[in-house]
Amino acid sequence: MNRINNKLKKGKKLLSIYFTAGYPNLNDTVRIIEELEESGVDMIEIGLPFSDPLADGPTIQDSSTHALRNGMTTKVLFNQLQDIRKTVSIPLIIMGYFNPVLQYGVEEFCKKCNEIGIDGLILPDLPVDVYDEHYKAIFEAYGLINVLLITPQTSDERIRYIDSVSKGFIYMVSSASTTGTQSGFGEEQTKYFKRIGDMNLKNPQIVGFGISSSETFNQATQFAKGAIIGSAFIKHLSEGKNSIRDFINTIR
Repeated sequence: MNRINNKLKKGKKLLSIYFTAGYPNLNDTVRIIEELEESGVDMIEIGLPFSDPLADGPTIQDSSTHALRNGMTTKVLFNQLQDIRKTVSIPLIIMGYFNPVLQYGVEEFCKKCNEIGIDGLILPDLPVDVYDEHYKAIFEAYGLINVLLITPQTSDERIRYIDSVSKGFIYMVSSASTTGTQSGFGEEQTKYFKRIGDMNLKNPQIVGFGISSSETFNQATQFAKGAIIGSAFIKHLSEGKNSIRDFINTIR
C-alpha cells in the first residue's frame, strides 16, 4: 500500500511540511528531509521550483527564485533523492507545476518518482478532468497518488468529482489567496472547513495555505485529517536561527 494511505490510517492529526528543493542551498534538500522526519513530521512536500509559480505567495516565490539560481532542476532533484529511501521512511510528495513534468515527459517523470520512492504528486495547475482523462492511468501504473485541490469556491458537484477521482487525500486550500501565513482563521473559513467535513467524502482532507502556528494548525485540523505548513517553515529556514526540531515543536 502507498505510504500516504498507510499514514492516513493513523489516528492522530497529521502534520505535513512543504519546503522548496535547493533552498536555502542547492544541496540542503536531503538534510532537510532527514531532519524533518527526525523531528516527527508525518509527511513532506518537496517543492520543485518553477519560474512562474502563480499559486505561491512571496515567501515561496522567493525561495523558488533562489533555488533556481542555485541550479535546482528536475534532473538535479531526482539525483539528490536517488538514495532517499535508505534513510527516510515517511511519505514524500513532489509539489510543483505541470510544465516541468511535461518537459521531462509525464511517464518518464512518474517512472523516476516510482524508482526513487516518491509517493505522490501535487500539481495545482493540472485540472482534474484533464488528469482523469489523460494521465490517471499513468500515475496509477507507477503507484503515484495525485493529490487534487479544492478551495472555498469549488462547487459541491466538482468536490464530489474530485473525491471520486482521488485515492489518497484532498488538499483543502483554506482560502482563495496565494500561499502565506496568517494569525488565525475567521468565521467564514471555519464554516468552510465544517461544510467540507460534513460532506463525508471518502478521501480525508488536509488543509493548506495560512497554517503557521499551533493555533492555526489546531483550527485547521478541527474538521480535517491534517494540515500543511509551507511559508512559515521556509521563513524559518531563511532565518537560520533555530533547529528544524525547534520549529516543529512550536506547532505541536
